[in-house]
Order: sequence, then C-alpha cells, then structure tokens
Amino acid sequence: MDKEKTYKAALILIGDEILSGRTKDKNLSYIAENLNEYGIQLAEVRVIPDDEHEIIETTQTLSAKFDYVFTTGGIGPTHDDITSECIGKAFGKKCVLNPEAVKMLEDYYLEGQVTPARLKMAMVPEGSTLIPNPVSGAPGFKLENVHVMAGVPKIMQGMLHFVLPSLAGGKKVVSRTVEGNTGESMIADRLTEIVNAWPSVSIGSYPAFKNAKPSVSLVARSTSEEDLDKVIQELYALFESVDANPHIVENTLPE
Repeated sequence: MDKEKTYKAALILIGDEILSGRTKDKNLSYIAENLNEYGIQLAEVRVIPDDEHEIIETTQTLSAKFDYVFTTGGIGPTHDDITSECIGKAFGKKCVLNPEAVKMLEDYYLEGQVTPARLKMAMVPEGSTLIPNPVSGAPGFKLENVHVMAGVPKIMQGMLHFVLPSLAGGKKVVSRTVEGNTGESMIADRLTEIVNAWPSVSIGSYPAFKNAKPSVSLVARSTSEEDLDKVIQELYALFESVDANPHIVENTLPE
C-alpha cells in the first residue's frame, strides 16, 4: 500500500433494466462511499446494456485505465446473464465450471436444488479468484483487476465487504462544505480563481433555494487536509465578502 499514491477505480453498471428505467440503481453511491473509506477514488462510471461487445470493450478500456474496476449485474442463471462469459473474453479466458463455486452452491441450496440453470452461476473464467456471497450463495469473481459482483444491492454489498480488505488504497478523500445565503452569480468570478489556485482540491458548487431565498453549498474534497483547511478558509471569506452569512458543515455533502 502506497499512501502517497492516488488509487482510482471505475464502475460498470450492467443491465438493460437499468437503462430502461425499470430498475433504479442503488449500488453506485454505496460502492463510492466504501471505496473512499479505503482511500480509493471512484473516478468513472458507465452504464451499459447486456451486450457482449459493449461489456468486452468497456472492460478492456477501463481495466487498462484504472487501478481497479468493479462491475455489477449479469451473473445470474438466466439467458441474459452474460457478464461472466464476456469478462472472460475480455482477457482471453474461457469460462469453466469452478469446483469451489459448485461447492458454494451446494452448501447454500438444499439437496437436489442445484439445477443446471443454477450451475451456470458456477461458470467463471479460468484463473479467476472467487468472491464469496454470504447472502445467496452464488459467488462473484476477480479476474486481473476486475471485480465482478451481483446487481442485487444486498448481495453486492455482501460481496464488496469481502473484496475491500484485499485492496491497496491511498489517502482517504475528505470533504467539507461551506454554505452561504447568496446566488452563484455573486461568487462565480472569485470562485473560479480559487478553483484554479488549488488543483489539489476539487470544489463543487450546488445552488438551492431555502425559505424562498437563494443559497449555495460549496463542497471541497481533497486527500490533503492541510490544503482543504486553507481552501475552506478562502471559501468562507468569499461568502463573507458578499454578506452571505456563511457557515461550515463538516464532512457533509449537500442533498
């Protein structure tokens, strides 16, 4: 583990049901928050269909670009669950019946319930490391730097907590928020100057209306608490300069 390195990850949300709007994703924020606790920044997210070409191409692209890649969805027993096979093809590996995965299914289901359809969930690419599934038995897997997990939130969460301790991470990203009672246009020019002066700090501006009056939340995020403290002071002074009655909200992101 190199605490000075910035570790970055990508997430691939796989499923026609997500793109159609029928299923609302609940995995992105959970994964991002937990990765941050381990000093890993979720830097890119893609939502793609259950399409072989899309899965293979996206996996290859993001695997080469980031330290870690996580996928959710498409590892169940039905005809459109093609993620495992596609991840294998992305790395030139065949899917095979994994004896350890079969044992996991047999331990979870009653005798005679491990049907041919369920055995599909024990088919993983050669050379994979299994990710245990404490919720419903069928495992995910890791191949190269890609971690393949279920799309069902509770199952994904169980898998993720087996994965996280095995990952190398860097400094944790810390966030702080300054709120002021003004409109964005009143602070835009000076805010741009602050953003440009502090490349080590990411600053987001989130306007809102509270009690029928404009307000702005400025969220600063960085792995350097020293830089973050200085930026928060500048943002606070910025709000003061326009009589915006600023206040600091520690480690809180706006709704």
